[in-house]
Amino acid sequence: MAHKGKGTSPSRLIIIGGGPAGMVAGLLFARAGVPTVVLEKHSDFLRDFRGDTVHPSTLELFHELGLVHGLLSRPHDKVSALTAEVDGRAVNVADFSRLPVSCPYIAMMPQWDFLDFVAQSARIWPCFSLRMNAVVEDMSFDGAGRVDGVVMAGGERIGADLVIAADGRSSLVRTRALLPLETIGAPMDIFWFRLPKEPTDDNNSGMVVRDGQIIVCIDRGDYWQAAYVLPKGAADTERAGGLDRFRARVAVTAPVLADLMTTITSWDQVKLLDVALDRLTSWHRPGLLAIGDAAHAMSPIGGVGINLAVQDAVAAANRLAGPMAQGRPVDAMLAGVEKRRMLPTRIIQRGQKLAQDNIIGSVLRGASVRGG
Repeated sequence: MAHKGKGTSPSRLIIIGGGPAGMVAGLLFARAGVPTVVLEKHSDFLRDFRGDTVHPSTLELFHELGLVHGLLSRPHDKVSALTAEVDGRAVNVADFSRLPVSCPYIAMMPQWDFLDFVAQSARIWPCFSLRMNAVVEDMSFDGAGRVDGVVMAGGERIGADLVIAADGRSSLVRTRALLPLETIGAPMDIFWFRLPKEPTDDNNSGMVVRDGQIIVCIDRGDYWQAAYVLPKGAADTERAGGLDRFRARVAVTAPVLADLMTTITSWDQVKLLDVALDRLTSWHRPGLLAIGDAAHAMSPIGGVGINLAVQDAVAAANRLAGPMAQGRPVDAMLAGVEKRRMLPTRIIQRGQKLAQDNIIGSVLRGASVRGG
């Protein structure tokens, strides 16, 4: 597709990936009048253990869009404060209740509900299209090496004036080495698993640190989502120790979960999150922009990933949607999106790195010294 000049019809946008970054970008660009196609490789949004801590800043965005009441009609739990138990002592981690925003709390919302709501909100705009089961195999390039579309599984080519890669940590921009990547590293991985929750159970989420072990328990309304933190690369060793040993470790660290752990009867119920912390050192090249996890894989510390992804989408739409709706070329504007988002990404990743090394890594190293 030839790159358009000033005064022509609106530029066409392709977004690879229907996660938080891709779906919110799709909504915002379509609202601005940009013909937008979001390509999602899965058949639905129903995937377990994806980040779904919707922070006050993201809720404020939806408030400004006039969509927050609809969003909050979806299943969610409100978390106004975060606490931790460290060697038997209660610690207050964060209090959101006094923030000067419309929703001073974290909304714990399953990500499939979040994404389905955004898709529903975007579909009212005639220039928005969402294709499911749409597997992108590669980018397409013009004779000058500029990205000018995508190549689908089966060989179909879809042309575009701009491609936004919002396809996560396994993004094509990474696997095809289209943009440079800097690895920061993480000292831990996570086992995620579900535990049953009674309606009468306390509705609160928190973290327990005891004897070199870390357990995080997130209230999902009708079940608990639990995270067992283990040293980076130790998953096979943990599995080799047997399910009984794993259940016992969790029960000793968080006794309140002891009876519930009997419901874990197979390693198939325990999903590994390979924790990564990295970022692209350049988020763009002619015809292509990366946002969200494609641009920066975040540690789960603080549950910030979905919110940074949404902020990337907002920054991209604020800078690019107007010109694209006018049919103006935007290659020269892509660096501005990166500049706007790189600093907060660096700051948050620096904080995550400090927490990983000085708190979590220290706890896990202590467990190792004591014999695991």
